Amino acid sequence: MTIKKRSLTLLGAAALSLSLSGCGVFDYLIYKPDIPQGNYMEDQQVEKLRIDMTKEQVEYVLGRPVLRDSFSDDTWYYVYHYKSGRDASIIHKELIINFNGDVLSEVKGDYDLSEEFNTPLEESKLPEVNMPEGEPLIPEQRPQAVPLVEEQETQPESLSEKNFE
Repeated sequence: MTIKKRSLTLLGAAALSLSLSGCGVFDYLIYKPDIPQGNYMEDQQVEKLRIDMTKEQVEYVLGRPVLRDSFSDDTWYYVYHYKSGRDASIIHKELIINFNGDVLSEVKGDYDLSEEFNTPLEESKLPEVNMPEGEPLIPEQRPQAVPLVEEQETQPESLSEKNFE
């Protein structure tokens, strides 16, 4: 009987340890969603910022901030936090914007600013657009204006023309 009890105890302990370690072994089979939080911003958005922009213009370019300072409305915080469900890697980016009154005065954070940041918006140049040289292309026209399919004209017969026989 003792051999039977020992083997059952050993089998139970092996089953328990296998079931507890199974969570870590088969973890890659379990779906875990990615968790993005906060303001996701592209570098192109941050590069549009210029000194002396108004609060409305900054909000138009970047969207509403995650946090506005409670004691001073002149500091806005844009925070982005992303946790990958697959490998649990974390991306954390911050952008802190300071205003002097109603105009943008300073930008700090994890994003690179444009070289023209210190040039006010009124004095900065517009980005160049690739304009095609020469005449615009016009699609080819059909040489004939004749319809491809002939339509037959069918007019309904009037009641007076019908013979009721």
